[in-house]
Amino acid sequence: MNLRTALRLKPQAVVSFVGGGGKTSLMFRLAAEIVAGGGRVITTTTTRIFANQTALAPQHIALTNPEQLPAAAIAQLAGHNHALITGPIDAAAGKAFGVSPQIVAELARTGVDAVLVEADGSRMRPLKAPADHEPVIPDCTTNVVAVVGADVFGKPLTEDNVHRAERAAGLAEAGLGQPVTVEMAAAILAHPLGGRKAVPASAHWTAFINKVESGAEMLPARALAERLLAVHGLPALIGSAIQNKPVCERVEPVAIVVLAAGASSRMAALGVPKPLLAWGKGSLLTRAVDAALRIGSASTQVVVGNSSGPVQRMLGTRKIQLVPNEHWQAGLSTSVVAALRAMDSTVGAAIFLQVDLPHVGTELLAALIAQHRSTGAMSVAPRVDGRRANPMLFDRALFPELLALRGDVGGRAVAEKYVAQTAWVDWSADILQDIDTPEDYAALRATAEKN
Repeated sequence: MNLRTALRLKPQAVVSFVGGGGKTSLMFRLAAEIVAGGGRVITTTTTRIFANQTALAPQHIALTNPEQLPAAAIAQLAGHNHALITGPIDAAAGKAFGVSPQIVAELARTGVDAVLVEADGSRMRPLKAPADHEPVIPDCTTNVVAVVGADVFGKPLTEDNVHRAERAAGLAEAGLGQPVTVEMAAAILAHPLGGRKAVPASAHWTAFINKVESGAEMLPARALAERLLAVHGLPALIGSAIQNKPVCERVEPVAIVVLAAGASSRMAALGVPKPLLAWGKGSLLTRAVDAALRIGSASTQVVVGNSSGPVQRMLGTRKIQLVPNEHWQAGLSTSVVAALRAMDSTVGAAIFLQVDLPHVGTELLAALIAQHRSTGAMSVAPRVDGRRANPMLFDRALFPELLALRGDVGGRAVAEKYVAQTAWVDWSADILQDIDTPEDYAALRATAEKN
């Protein structure tokens, strides 16, 4: 997928790149994507870049005073889809100096689609720890991308490979000269004095694991992304800035929402709410929840409403987030809305799972997540012989539309609107079997017990 999709950039985004391992290449790759999509972009730096890198932009404007943006410079921007703005050039040092954060804020108000900022330097090392004076991230930043090169793994933690190696060793609680491991890189990236230093409270942070161009590099890169997610709850992109499609995977928090709030009126003859109906060694509810919990990288929510007390007792000590839905009688949409409002802001996608699909298991849930990681699709759905099935995964870009749902409807209407941007997972027909009536329950349970 492209960077713009992977980062979910909104209009007038300000993206600050920090770390090592190819920040400049990544910045210009994103700029090229924005221009190719018909947009306008400004690239800049708040520190400095090599003077020869100014040739990477079709238009370069060097300000005499990096603290002031003259009207003439703003007028020059109007005629270009991509312009690089720096301070003066030091020819002897071969560097172009940066501009102040205030200038970045002014540039963001010029009507361009994005301002991209190189916010620190790394002396071309694949990994770094910031000094006291860096990074210089403007307060108006909407996205922070912390870059690390996958070529650092296994190399000694020395200045040859890691910028400010002594500081990096302190953040990772490692010894100088030790081979750089996935654990060390994750600790440095996730540390509030490392890759997450000076990030504005409202900015979305993600790591970019760069220079992944073969299977050999993919293994440690994926391990680093998984560790950032599992240990620190942080998202990461895996890829290579020099590829046409620079992102091969987006690894981020995913929520699996088990919907267990309704009254199940058609099952009233059984005298037990549908989620509590016996299934295997537990219930329909515990079967669904346990299928979700087996995916360790995902968080699990259970939305409760009707019979919330018995539902909670049946869940026991399982590690789930319980979401009360006081308006469950108004229909399924209220459970979707309650779940979304309770989610952490870092969640990148959500799967909504109803308890009455007894053949939807961990394997299908994992397949939906894997497809979303590799495609960045707006929605991901199972497909049986060309027919859409449940459960569906929704990218966080669709959360505002899901929050607007009303009545006894789920996300199908939203999914149908974006069918052209849906990725599919072909699956067996048994997932189509659901439990809507006592007769369905009796028949499916009898079959399950035979097997």
